[in-house]
Amino acid sequence: MAAQKPRTGDGPMEIVPEPRGLYTLRIPADGGGRVQVVMDKTELEELQQKLKPIVATKK
Repeated sequence: MAAQKPRTGDGPMEIVPEPRGLYTLRIPADGGGRVQVVMDKTELEELQQKLKPIVATKK
């Protein structure tokens, strides 16, 4: 029988490299838990380009 781990879900935003060149992005969500998105490097770079103008104007 496999050991069950607690599903706390709370935690900081993080990006974790996974096998096969994928990355898992975990974002804390309101009400608890985290949104988990799996992307490849191309998608991460596209997300970075989309966020750059937003972050630059918020300073």
